[in-house]
Amino acid sequence: MAKAKEIKAMVFYNETKAGILTKAGRHYTFIYDAAYLSGAESRPISITMPLAHTSYESDILFPVFVNMLSEGANKRLQCRMLKIDENDYFSLLLATTRADGIGPITVIEIDEKN
Repeated sequence: MAKAKEIKAMVFYNETKAGILTKAGRHYTFIYDAAYLSGAESRPISITMPLAHTSYESDILFPVFVNMLSEGANKRLQCRMLKIDENDYFSLLLATTRADGIGPITVIEIDEKN
């Protein structure tokens, strides 16, 4: 059986690297960065994902990230302009949350080709 393609993204909280979000097939993992966990000012990215030296795993994109996405007509317009399937929340997250997002979290895809 072939291994599912992995896509990784750095998650920043107030411009500080908070962790890594990974999508492998239909499975998602989030792991806090060790340096972020040791920071005195570090805050959890979500109340459902408290600061911990463990990985959070899910078969759906974590709600904290889904809630960062546009809805309704704005989402349809973004998906059409970016040529992204409306049900591909992860690709939409990567395409729209690099900058100009609302709130302290930004998500930037890790380019592992280089």
